[in-house]
Amino acid sequence: MSRDDGADGQTGGDRAGDDHIGGDRADADRAGDDARFDLSVPAMDCASCASKVEGSVTRVDGVTAVDTRPTTGGLSVGTDGTVARDAVVAAVESAGYAVADDAESVTLSVPDMDCASCASKVTGALERVDGVRDLDARPTTGTVALQFDPDATTLAALRSAVESAGYEVVSTSLDGDGDANADAEESSVWRSRRAYATYLAALFTGVGLALANPLAPPTAGPAVDLLGRAVRVGDLSYLAAVAVGGVAVFRNGYYSLRGRSLDIDLLMSVAILGAVAAGIGFDEPLYFEAATLTTLFSVSELLEGAAMDRARDSLRELMELSPTEATVVRDGTEEVVPADAVEVGETVVVRPGERVPRDGVVTDGTSAVNQAPVTGESVPVDKAPGDEVFAGTIVEGGYLEVEVTTEAGEDTLSRVVDMVEAAQGERSDREQFVERFAGYYTPVVVAFALVVAVGPPLAVGAAWDTYVLYGLTLLVLACPCAFVISTPVTVVSGITSAARNGVLIKGGTHLEAMGDVDAVAFDKTGTLTKGELTVTDVIPLGDNTEDDVLRCARGLELRSEHPIGDAIVDRAEAAGVADRAVDDFEAVTGKGVTATLNGEPHYAGKPGLFSDLGFDLSHVHAATDGGVVTRTSRAICERNNCLDLLSDTVPELQAEGKTVVLVGTAEDLEGVIAVADEVRPEARRTVERLREAGVRTAMLTGDNERTARAVGREVGVDEVRAELLPEEKVTAVEELLDAHDGVAMVGDGVNDAPALATATVGIAMGAAGTDTALETADVALLADDLSTLPYLRTLAERANGVIRQNVWTSLAAKAALAAAVPFGLVPIWFAVLAGDAGMTVGVTANASRLARVSPADSDATTADATPDPDTPSPPTGPRESTVDA
Repeated sequence: MSRDDGADGQTGGDRAGDDHIGGDRADADRAGDDARFDLSVPAMDCASCASKVEGSVTRVDGVTAVDTRPTTGGLSVGTDGTVARDAVVAAVESAGYAVADDAESVTLSVPDMDCASCASKVTGALERVDGVRDLDARPTTGTVALQFDPDATTLAALRSAVESAGYEVVSTSLDGDGDANADAEESSVWRSRRAYATYLAALFTGVGLALANPLAPPTAGPAVDLLGRAVRVGDLSYLAAVAVGGVAVFRNGYYSLRGRSLDIDLLMSVAILGAVAAGIGFDEPLYFEAATLTTLFSVSELLEGAAMDRARDSLRELMELSPTEATVVRDGTEEVVPADAVEVGETVVVRPGERVPRDGVVTDGTSAVNQAPVTGESVPVDKAPGDEVFAGTIVEGGYLEVEVTTEAGEDTLSRVVDMVEAAQGERSDREQFVERFAGYYTPVVVAFALVVAVGPPLAVGAAWDTYVLYGLTLLVLACPCAFVISTPVTVVSGITSAARNGVLIKGGTHLEAMGDVDAVAFDKTGTLTKGELTVTDVIPLGDNTEDDVLRCARGLELRSEHPIGDAIVDRAEAAGVADRAVDDFEAVTGKGVTATLNGEPHYAGKPGLFSDLGFDLSHVHAATDGGVVTRTSRAICERNNCLDLLSDTVPELQAEGKTVVLVGTAEDLEGVIAVADEVRPEARRTVERLREAGVRTAMLTGDNERTARAVGREVGVDEVRAELLPEEKVTAVEELLDAHDGVAMVGDGVNDAPALATATVGIAMGAAGTDTALETADVALLADDLSTLPYLRTLAERANGVIRQNVWTSLAAKAALAAAVPFGLVPIWFAVLAGDAGMTVGVTANASRLARVSPADSDATTADATPDPDTPSPPTGPRESTVDA
């Protein structure tokens, strides 16, 4: 069935359902039987607010009941059927409260809308429909996102509006499949109806060129008598090319004229018809130009469509990562069902090589899982029962049973795809500037074309055919498509490339801003460090071994609820030390813990606890191995096998940002354990790469000064500010903004929310599966990996460069060609190929280079500067802050 047939066939049937979206509510709004209205009043959030709203609504004649729910902002109003909804809304507003819109959201898939002028026509058509709001046409994805009032218009009316602009709505997000992009099964642009018409037009143009070469005399070539006039066969062939290839051009030009849009379709239609009219009406031989213009413009449109398809493919690849089917266990048997049909709480089976269908938790089996599609991590991650897995990730070699934890469309991958689509619709500052400029460029060039076409013939008697041709050539150059599309295609390429590498950028504005960042501020805990306490040092004393110390510490800390105790127990269990009988456990407030182990009282805690027990911490015997002092002892102790814990060992460990725990009995000090929030292994290299790129780094933390300085030295940041409250972090970011062009703040997306919002770009760490981080940050690093930060900076910087190249190159090319036209230096065919098709394809190809930027590439430029891990590097301490912490 053809599109027109389908539309007509559904008008009274299935499509009628579109006409009644919200119809039940509309019926209820009219007088008749008793009616109840349910309204949303978000600002009604207290008892006093509810009282005012209730009093105002109760005074409306015909209202029989009012139920206010300030906890949810809901309002339910019962009436006798004589009250219109608008009267109730007016009563709420008279009490000083706004009623939230009942607008429906919908995304229309319009694949043929692939350029700025196309989007302009579709936007103009939809804006004339009552009830449409928040309209966003996205030519880079071929979709239109909008909200509409279902009481004022219908989905069918929206389809009709788009079709009145000359474009087909292939599907909508409100269709049965629920996905406006589900029609990805598109045939190649080179096998479309327009492509075949273009091929035929090119054939006719070639025949015309053979029979009526424009370089030959005007009377050369075979001719036929037509209405008493000799017409060359070659010219007829040119006209046939116009007739065949110009159908789509004239059709689009008609819709442009009807929509009062001065775009490329209208300009080309005028140019082609002008050339034909000059030949027929004024006996000026411009048939060749008309045919060439028709054919080459059609070719350029096909090239532009193919280039846009390549740009859209990157998003389609993201969408195709999630499998369409899942193997679910129901009633003890496996059943293959659509992935969207799996309910939360059901168990799905994932075998080697298969993709996880939805986010969930592993309940059985173990396997390495390739999380690169979601987080960008290059190394597969081992998963076991209790671990979280993401939709779209690939089970490498094992078997997993996964309990589904998210609804269809709510998993991490789906949210990332939705946000990438929304980000592509956001217009950056450069894009808005280019669009404003284009609004002046086209009228100016059209006016210049008119002056060139008629000015010289009227003023000095110049040849009409020559200058009319010049005017038509300028019309071809009047369309700003190439530089209007230059920014959005770059943004699409950059955002989708980043998403494939585990970096979610929430819009072109943030991509551009990140490229201009020259300072990066890091939170410490969970960002530069792992955010989990671990045992870093175990120093046995006397005759004890490391296992002896851990065995004793484990027994003492097993019943402790302190995070330090958890870290010690984890280390002891990893070492496989034996259990000890534990009795009489007691926490010594502010100092440590005590318990009886195998019948003997033991202690674990701060050095002060053991000083109180009478130990001389300045002279403690270190453990030896066959009479030889251990390496740890030798590194710390100056007196053979003796340690000065109080003056040397403990302060040195604390200077490294570690917490020191002593373990022993009332008579024997058994060992020293140091615990710390371990610095991420990639943190130092990340900071180095940023510094090599000319970016200053700072660490902002609420932790104590000593620990902050120790971490700062280890990772090599330029500046450390410690003991900061959340509002003081905001002040610190503001001070950095005063000193730098752009500042990025890297944190966890929750605790650092104020500072993230204050920075030029807020970046959240480890955001995969974290709703808050995905929603609040400007950029989210989906993997818990700092090493993607330099990649993000490199990608953004290159994107800014590509945008500048595209905008200024396309604009300069257009300007140069336009200036050369009056001098006869630019034939019309060259204006089409170079000024329109060539530049459009060129800027798209240039933008696609961003897809080849990878985290490995961003590190390659500084690889030579990476220190040998076996060669100790000199300590790099934080530089003195110019602002007091």
